[in-house]
Amino acid sequence: MPSIRRPAALVAGPTLAVLVAASVVAGPSAAPHASGTFINASGAEVGWVKLTEDRTGLVHVNVKVEGLSAGLHGIHIHAVGSCSTTLTAFDGAGVHLNPAGHEHGLQNPAGPHAGDLPNLVVDLEGDGTLNAKTDRVTLGTTSLFDADGSAFIIHASQDNQTNTPANGGSGARIACAVVHPD
Repeated sequence: MPSIRRPAALVAGPTLAVLVAASVVAGPSAAPHASGTFINASGAEVGWVKLTEDRTGLVHVNVKVEGLSAGLHGIHIHAVGSCSTTLTAFDGAGVHLNPAGHEHGLQNPAGPHAGDLPNLVVDLEGDGTLNAKTDRVTLGTTSLFDADGSAFIIHASQDNQTNTPANGGSGARIACAVVHPD
């Protein structure tokens, strides 16, 4: 009686299918995380930013600061991971993160910068929080952690979420945090 030879792929098929299914269900062991510490123009720590990218690709942005003036403050992701100062506070962070070349503002019909975020809310005691989500950045090397990194900048004034005046009129840079993968 001739022996029946089955290809190895057919024999291993059910076992391999179980392993692949298990890895798809389990997914990666942990979601990508990043964080940074905000400093003011004097170099004092004034808060933190924590980022988590979920399985759907949304990046959750959580900010906590203290000692700022009450009201709304523009907050943006800037294109360079530096809080250095040359001519003006934190100018080393460069411009808003904007790889797609859009105009500024979450309400801009042409689409916002990748680094545009809702305003940071600061209460009368000077404590501020922001809990937002964005699908315009990732915590990978193609976005926040490219060759020169990224920084979060808090501005002195409210961002009107349009491009007029430039950058939504959010004013001077008052705090900066370089973000690093955790």
